[in-house]
Amino acid sequence: MTEIPQVKTAAELKGLDPEYVEALEKIVISHAVNELHGARVFDEPAIALAPTPYAKWLTCRVAMEEYGHHVRFRELGEEMGIEPARMVPESGKRPLSIFEFPLETWAEFCVIKLLADLAEIIQVEDLAMCSFHPLRNLARMTMPEERFHAQFGKDFTKEMLETEEGRTAIQDAVNRYYPYLPAFFGRPKSRNNEIFRKWGIKQRTNAEMRDDYVRRATEVCQELGLTLPDVELAA
Repeated sequence: MTEIPQVKTAAELKGLDPEYVEALEKIVISHAVNELHGARVFDEPAIALAPTPYAKWLTCRVAMEEYGHHVRFRELGEEMGIEPARMVPESGKRPLSIFEFPLETWAEFCVIKLLADLAEIIQVEDLAMCSFHPLRNLARMTMPEERFHAQFGKDFTKEMLETEEGRTAIQDAVNRYYPYLPAFFGRPKSRNNEIFRKWGIKQRTNAEMRDDYVRRATEVCQELGLTLPDVELAA
């Protein structure tokens, strides 16, 4: 059985098993790339879509925090010795498929924050017990902001649901966006996930996190009087 290290600083990575170090690099690069890409294609463009000065103000805050997440992960990556050029979408590291959704309306952005940031919360929860303490601490630092983003989505979704036109727009956005989300958690039988759990970087399988997400997304949608479309989940 692999002995799981408890690593308190990036400097301590030197001399540790290369598989462990490479696994950490994959996590940090993925987060740095996706936080930046998401801020570019969703959060910053949504400022122009926000319907009121108040909504624009809060959307600016969301965008600022999402860019901030990229900065924090990039800084951690640099401490680990990762080249900055590897931590941006231009590196060739393909962002998650959820960012292929063509954002065009405020209703879509509300649903993205409601459902996608719930998925991110589940990922961050899993990293909050990571054996690499700098990553653990970063996950715990970003969690309140991720929860704010999900609450932002819920609050503005509820506001739109007050009118029939808004309810139709929100349900339509849910129907079109939700099918992208289960794949956010990766393949159920993922070799990368096996390695992450082997070293205590992650705690749960992709399937366990995905199923937890589906349960939570169903609960919040039921609370709001919305329905999720049927999506076939990979076994």
